[in-house]
Amino acid sequence: MRKRDTVRRTTAKEVAAAAGVSKWTVIRAFTPGSSITEESKRRVMEAAAALNYSPNLLARSLATNSTRQVAVFVDDFRNPQKLPFLETLTERLQAAGLVVMLININNHFDHVHALLHADQRQVDAVILFGTAFRDETLADRKLGHGMPPMFVLARDSQIEGVPAVVCDAELALREIVDHLHEKGYRRPGFMSGATALSTALRRRQHFTDFWAEKGVDKIELLSAEKYSAEAGATSVHEYLSRTAPAERVDVLMCENDILALGAMDEIRGKFGLRVPEDIAIVGFDNYELGGSSAYSLTTYEQPRFEMVEAIIGMIVGTTEAETVTLPGKMIIRNST
Repeated sequence: MRKRDTVRRTTAKEVAAAAGVSKWTVIRAFTPGSSITEESKRRVMEAAAALNYSPNLLARSLATNSTRQVAVFVDDFRNPQKLPFLETLTERLQAAGLVVMLININNHFDHVHALLHADQRQVDAVILFGTAFRDETLADRKLGHGMPPMFVLARDSQIEGVPAVVCDAELALREIVDHLHEKGYRRPGFMSGATALSTALRRRQHFTDFWAEKGVDKIELLSAEKYSAEAGATSVHEYLSRTAPAERVDVLMCENDILALGAMDEIRGKFGLRVPEDIAIVGFDNYELGGSSAYSLTTYEQPRFEMVEAIIGMIVGTTEAETVTLPGKMIIRNST
């Protein structure tokens, strides 16, 4: 088979010759903020357009010590609530001139391997998004100093020196408990998801604390193995099957909307109970499906856009790299 022909890229030197300027003038013309006269820039851009030239960003990164690449680690792709966040995050990163490297954390590619991979790619930053990241991971002997800066999005950071951008869980759960107490509920339950992530979200602890302030010390705790509708359905099925009707909770707070939707389907479909008359349901995150007439789920909306903008500001250096906590918004619907 005949070897496929390749097209040679136009070089900065060739553009410089065509424009009658130096190679460094061409480089400055394509570097934002560089000192160059308007006339020189015009000549360079005309020559570049005629020769179909575009700058080599990989070569430029060697000179600037910045690849403009950001790695995003995700380990729960099956959770559909991740998609709106990922859409906003990737859109805003790209608008800031950054390239997104999405890394799937799984059984074959853990956090240590992902960090080493990202470091070898010389990314400018790593965003830990919904990942079960632990302190001991950073203590791994394979990881040394000089790793790219890390940031945690949408959960508390458990790692010293790694800032997080989070929705104010304390404020959110206070508003939720106040609403439920005002509606007359007195036998609350809480369904948590994956253990490592649940601890970092701190929603269960705040839920328990605020009910205790109102004189309600007994909280029925349910646990789902992962954040999925199936796991939510399984957890509430086990609870209802072993609990007499008179002893059941009158309101169930689920750690996120996906768990809540699965729980609602099981409560109404398999047990024939009514929501909210028999058991009220609350979620968290304001997943789009939860707002449909089929569910009309009461929930809490995280300030997604503001959270993403805050973390990008830290990465590009326009704001100080420190943990930021932002308020969200209570969404009251028919499920309570």
